[in-house]
Amino acid sequence: MPFYHKLGNIPHKRHIQFRKSDGSLYYEQLFGTIGFDGMSTNSYHEQRPTQVKEIKKQYSVAPKIAKTNNIQSYRLKGFQVKPENDYLESRKTVLINSDCAIILAAPKQSTNDYFYKNTDADELIFIHKGSGKLRTHLGNLDFKYGDYLLVPRGIIYKIDFDSKDNRLFIVESRRPIYTPKRYRNWFGQLLEHSPFCERDIRRPYELETNNESGDFLIKVKKQDDIIEMVYASHPFDVVGYDGYNYPYAFSIHDFEPITGRIHQPPPVHQTFETDAFVVCSFVPRLYDYHPQSIPAPYNHSNIDSDEVLYYVDGDFMSRNDVAAGHISLHPAGIPHGPHPGATERSIGKTKTDELAVMVDTFKPLKVTEEAMKIADDSYHKSWLE
Repeated sequence: MPFYHKLGNIPHKRHIQFRKSDGSLYYEQLFGTIGFDGMSTNSYHEQRPTQVKEIKKQYSVAPKIAKTNNIQSYRLKGFQVKPENDYLESRKTVLINSDCAIILAAPKQSTNDYFYKNTDADELIFIHKGSGKLRTHLGNLDFKYGDYLLVPRGIIYKIDFDSKDNRLFIVESRRPIYTPKRYRNWFGQLLEHSPFCERDIRRPYELETNNESGDFLIKVKKQDDIIEMVYASHPFDVVGYDGYNYPYAFSIHDFEPITGRIHQPPPVHQTFETDAFVVCSFVPRLYDYHPQSIPAPYNHSNIDSDEVLYYVDGDFMSRNDVAAGHISLHPAGIPHGPHPGATERSIGKTKTDELAVMVDTFKPLKVTEEAMKIADDSYHKSWLE
């Protein structure tokens, strides 16, 4: 995230001696991206963050592909993904390409017995159901319904849920995830026309500093394998850090919609971006106010990107028979638009209460076997009259 954050205790300069009360040194770690050129954070640890005692099991979690070259539109009924106790086992990849993976999860239990680190990808975790606390080596964040949690790759974390009823929509990105550049000035500050600002972004607010030795299991994801590593010191032993690379939270309910006299194109809803896909937030908003406006979206061709829309809540005006937790996939190469009757129904409406998350990828998405388990195979015929 392109603004500075500091938490805990740090020395007055980087890379100098920082001593404990007994005279011994804290251990500095540079936690960065894109070599030494991207965003980074300097953290200070009670113990060396490099103490690996044992490497145990290694197993693949690569999704099984059902359709590699897909041009069929699908509706996936996301709430049909069955809840599972374990957080990692509950994660079901439904769509994937070389840049990102789109995952549904319904975990019932917190990550009590292990820590998790994704070295492959940034994780954007959208909270559809549930509340709790994201605990990381760079501090903690509370979360609730409607929150996006942005977890940069390499962050060590646990996730604690307040109940067993949780539904997550997760995007793993092999490219760094940023706020849209057209909403930032050249200093990185969000501009006046941005649909959100720095005040809306919640940064870690507390550090768990544990100076413990023992056996601490970290499940590390690398190249679609989970590798179980045992560390000799507690991963949450940071006494302070500063920099630009840290987890943060943003609520979809704090996104301020951009509206106009006639229908606005999807980029006005953009919330996050990479160089390989964008993420948009569709929120309750006033409709277009030209006297002859058509609030329903116009038909448009997906020539350059696959469009994935995750329906969260409310009234989805442009679709027939779509419910919360559904995913629509409209692949590149073919047009799509409102369902029959939706355009006519929209005329004269003044507002919408819909809530949805959209992911547009610039490379085609492969459809997994997990997706086919919850797919409506006749959805592509739903525009026939």
